[in-house]
Order: sequence, then C-alpha cells, then structure tokens
Amino acid sequence: MGKIEAVRHNVRNLVKTTGRQRTAPGLAKGGKAVLTRLAGACVRGFVLMVLIALPSIILPGVSADTRQMVTLVALFAGILTVVEYNAIYPGLIEFRDAPPFNRIRFVMLLAMVVTLSVICSDQGDVSSITRLLQAISLIAGDAMDFPYSPTRLLVLMVYEGASPAEIGLVRATAGMAYLISLVGMAFFVVIMTLVGWPSRAQAFNVWVNLPTFDPASGGDVVDQLDRDARINIALGFLLPFLVPAVVKLASGGFEPVMLASAQTMIWTIVAWAFLPASILMRGIAMGRIADMIREKRRQNGTNMAAVLAATV
Repeated sequence: MGKIEAVRHNVRNLVKTTGRQRTAPGLAKGGKAVLTRLAGACVRGFVLMVLIALPSIILPGVSADTRQMVTLVALFAGILTVVEYNAIYPGLIEFRDAPPFNRIRFVMLLAMVVTLSVICSDQGDVSSITRLLQAISLIAGDAMDFPYSPTRLLVLMVYEGASPAEIGLVRATAGMAYLISLVGMAFFVVIMTLVGWPSRAQAFNVWVNLPTFDPASGGDVVDQLDRDARINIALGFLLPFLVPAVVKLASGGFEPVMLASAQTMIWTIVAWAFLPASILMRGIAMGRIADMIREKRRQNGTNMAAVLAATV
C-alpha cells in the first residue's frame, strides 16, 4: 500500500507540473497580447489628441478659453479611441483590424490640418516652409477653381462682403485640402490594387471591421455590400458639391461661422474635404470586400464540385 500511495503522489506531482508548464506560456502570451493592444490603443489616442490640438498650437493669438475647449474635445476623442481600440468586441470604429485603411485616413487628415494651420498661421511670415505651402496652396486653389467645381462652390459660399484676401485664403485652403484628399484616395486605391488590401494572409472578420453593418437585415450579404458600396461612393462624390449649395441656400453665406476665426475656417474646410473622401474610401473598401466574398464562394463551389466528381 505504501508503494501504491507513493506512485499516486508522483503521478499527481507530474500532472500538476505539466499543467503549470502548459498554462504558464499561454497566460504569458495572453498577457502580452493584452498589453500590446492597450499600448497600441494609448498611442492612437495620444496621436489623435495631438492632431486635434495642432491648430490651437500652431495658430497665434488663440485665447485661453479656446485652448481649454480644444483640450476637452481632444481628451474626449483620445479616451474614446483608447476604449474602442482596446476593446475585444467591435464598437464604432470600422476597419479596426484591416490596416492600413485607418492609417491612410489619419495621415490624410493630419496633412490637411497641419497644412491649413501653417498656411493660416501668419500671412506675413517669411519662413521658407510657410512660403512654400502658401505657393502650393495658391496653385492648387487656382487649379481647382473652375466652373461648377467643389472649390468654386465653396468659394461662392462666402458672404458677399468678404474681402479679396479672405476669398483668396478660402480658395487656397479649399484647393489644398481637396488636393490632399484626392492624393489620399489615389494612394488607397494603389495600395488596394498592387499590395492586395485586405491582406490574404489572415482572415477578414466582417463583424469586427464593419460593426455598423448588419448582414441579417435582409437579402444576401454580397448584395448588401454592393448596395452600400454604391451608396457610399455616390454620396462621397456628391457631398463636396451638395454641402456648399445647401449651406448657401439655407444661410445666404456663412461669414459669421466660417470667417469668425482661423480655427473655425480650418476645421470647416477639413470637414468639407475629409468626410466625403472618407465615405468614398469606405465605399471602395466595401466593394472590395464584396468581391472577396464572391471569389471565396466561387472557390468553395469549385472545390466542392471537384470533391463530388472524385467520389462518383
């Protein structure tokens, strides 16, 4: 009996040791993944806070009340970003696990904010960077300002009593922002075509990357994605034309809103150029996902037919 108890004791110790050896690496990997996700979320939140605060940092003569308001907005946006990217389950941010979609959008937004802030920082500044950006913005504004163009419609929104300098500044900043949006969309299309976005190395989770998309709303998933893609592409194309016309008809010019301060003008023009480009990119991405699902179904159907033919 003593020998039997000794054997049982050794077996228990062996099982416990093996269980610890198998569990400890798994726990270590899980803890490392959690820390990595949290660190990435904190970095994204901090970078977004810096982006929101950039105009108030670059522009001169910003009041203390305005800085405090910008700080609160930046803090709220940063906390929301950290929570969204640190959460395991999807929330509001789309294409969270499908880089570089959101990175391209962020870089595009950052380029707009920085460029327009530098242009509006001091029109009399003699620094080479400011002069270079002003020259490029003037060229872009003149190139984009043709009849029935979005830039022309945005310039027409300015109230009738605006000075030529104010109109020229709106034209230059609008042309520069619209040019950046076009470059960003073209870069995304190149990445999607040449590199093959989204990556085929890992599975694309529609639920995680499209949390606001409801595949159970009715009809086939591919048809719904195609329909939403067409709607987003049409909306992204038409918004730069529709928004200035609607605002012009509704208010008869927006001098008190847009030209009241440089920050207001910057964020108004950034929203006018960035939101349609973002919606257009979303439509292109959804069309790409629909094509991937359609191709996957075709491959599965071909493989099933081959298996059935081999078994007959």
